[in-house]
Amino acid sequence: MSLITNFFAVSKMAPDDYVGFTFFVGSMAMMAASAFFFLSMSSFDKKWRTSILVSGLITFIAAVHYFYMKEYWAEIGESPTFFRYVDWVLTVPLMCVEFYLILKVAGAKKSLMWKLIFYSVVMLVTGYVGEVLYRDNAWFWGLISGIAYFAIVYEIWFGEAKKLAVAAGGSVLKAHKTLCWFVLVGWAIYPVGYMAGTPGWYESVFGGWNLDVIYNIGDAINKIGFGLVVYNLAVLSSSSETVKK
Repeated sequence: MSLITNFFAVSKMAPDDYVGFTFFVGSMAMMAASAFFFLSMSSFDKKWRTSILVSGLITFIAAVHYFYMKEYWAEIGESPTFFRYVDWVLTVPLMCVEFYLILKVAGAKKSLMWKLIFYSVVMLVTGYVGEVLYRDNAWFWGLISGIAYFAIVYEIWFGEAKKLAVAAGGSVLKAHKTLCWFVLVGWAIYPVGYMAGTPGWYESVFGGWNLDVIYNIGDAINKIGFGLVVYNLAVLSSSSETVKK
């Protein structure tokens, strides 16, 4: 079945299938965001185009996966966990790359980028292991995933990334702070989804929640939001440079 056919598979969803609806809306929102970012690239100075390109790639990759996840849900009625983690292992490291790209103006080195990518991959791989391969010990793998997540949080809030953002100041510092809040608050949605979909001591609290709805809402907010923050930074920086000229 072609990608276009997958996209128009909404007729297979029941009218009250709110989970399928979030997959459909997610795919539409991600693709619209991708078109917006890609078409706006030529409006900015060359030094910001890579950041905007990465923003578009993040939402485009997510949109393609959401097309397939929507079809998987419509056909089988099960959570498309594999496709979701494939999406995350591609897009989350790219979201970490955004920190490096906006901090290059303050002298950020590639070692910072690779450090954040490493933490993100550990977070995702251990999360997949706990959610799919070793569900009986999901709490343990979730703990390791959580430690990697907090390593990212520490690095961007208090570590090298924060120091570079302060050194850059201005709109870069504001954008960095906003992205930090996305990671701290927005990304916190994912552990909730993890606990909603795996067995453990937390079942009494999160056991009745639908992990797909949680993940879908989190993806749309975080991935599109990340891109809009970078876009706004590019707009502000380009405007200030124009005024100086």
